[in-house]
Amino acid sequence: MIHVIHSPPTDKGQTFHSGYTLRQASKLIELSEGQIRTFIRAGFLRPRRGGGRGAYRFSFQDLVLLRTAKELTAKLSPRRVRRALQKLKDQLPEGRELSALRIVAEGEDLVVREGLSTWNPESGQTLINFEVAELAAEVAPLAKEAVQAARGGEERLSAEEWYELGCDLETHEPDQARDAYRRSLELDPRQPDAHLNLGRLLHEAGELQAASAHYRLAMEMRPRDATAAYNLGVSLQDLKQPHRAVKAYIQALQWDPRSADAHFNLAQLYEEMGSPRLALKHWQIYRELIGQG
Repeated sequence: MIHVIHSPPTDKGQTFHSGYTLRQASKLIELSEGQIRTFIRAGFLRPRRGGGRGAYRFSFQDLVLLRTAKELTAKLSPRRVRRALQKLKDQLPEGRELSALRIVAEGEDLVVREGLSTWNPESGQTLINFEVAELAAEVAPLAKEAVQAARGGEERLSAEEWYELGCDLETHEPDQARDAYRRSLELDPRQPDAHLNLGRLLHEAGELQAASAHYRLAMEMRPRDATAAYNLGVSLQDLKQPHRAVKAYIQALQWDPRSADAHFNLAQLYEEMGSPRLALKHWQIYRELIGQG
């Protein structure tokens, strides 16, 4: 577990500009500004530029990668770390269940886990135990200050900025995160990720019908979204609508056949519905996917 540090206050009079400054990133990650610039030059991450004079603006995913780069470079060569992180950045689930993401070592393999899913961005001999939830705790106070400034009329945030604040607030301030996603969708209703994340937070709060509606909107706006289809299946299962849930899981598997969670839930549903052969099929695939043969 990474230790929690107190987050620095936002600079006085600073506009949010979708992200965190170099100074804030330095204090959050406990790296010097020079070290962060070295990681940027090495290609570990490519933060956006915004605000005065095109200053760097770091997203939450950028902070995740910086923290990971700091830990990995203590064990691995910079070249190997750069190769691994370049792949990992493309695979990070932007705004989706970040608190469940872990980077760990299994033997000689560096693997990334999200729920029951596991993938390997690169191999290497190291021991890393990184949980994004703690970094989210460090970032949350900065996001809360930006929200307060926006609500007080001091800032005018875009749909994208409200969405990014929602991502930052999810782990520790879910109510404020839901509000941020709603404000984002008021400005731009055609954001599949905002609908997906708001649906998930409503789902966790027990608002199943509203969650299902947002999952469907996400699927309409981004066809072939396996995550939205899977989440819809879970919400329908929770609503005691097994046949509709089965259809949603099947759709999710059409788009992502290696979704272990979808196979697991389908197996359970088929057992409950009296279809043991179909259940056995999905149990077998599930065990293969999680390495239990």
